[in-house]
Amino acid sequence: MSRTEYYDDPAAPRPNSLVVAASAVVTDDEGRVLLQRRRDNGLWALPGGGMQPDESLPGAAVREVREETGLDVAITGLVGTYTDPRHIIEYGDGEVRRQFNVCFRARVTGGELEVSDESTDLRWVAPDDLDGLPMHHTQRLRLAHFLEDRAAPYLG
Repeated sequence: MSRTEYYDDPAAPRPNSLVVAASAVVTDDEGRVLLQRRRDNGLWALPGGGMQPDESLPGAAVREVREETGLDVAITGLVGTYTDPRHIIEYGDGEVRRQFNVCFRARVTGGELEVSDESTDLRWVAPDDLDGLPMHHTQRLRLAHFLEDRAAPYLG
């Protein structure tokens, strides 16, 4: 299914759903960040997705990382909340989503790195190499806030 992301675009379609979602900045011992290349739009992104009715937001982040990367993780902190109404996601099935995303920090506790059906590639990326990857503005914002190592989470 295709996915188109809009940001501050007057031509963006009007949302017909609001989704609570979680994502995670997973790092390795070398300080690299785990990214996936999304199958639906070809862009690099943090692992993450919608919360299920029977789980917590941290639990959603752990589940999504496992589903999308094969890795088990432990949540270690909070990067921030991302609720900008100018960010709209349109899917090929007609859903036009406004997303409320909570982005966590996480470390690997087990599992084996494995590409899922939602991605075409997984990569550990050094912070200095992030700018060279095609990525949506909202993903760059989360990574920038993570790399700033803020004393308090971003609230936006």
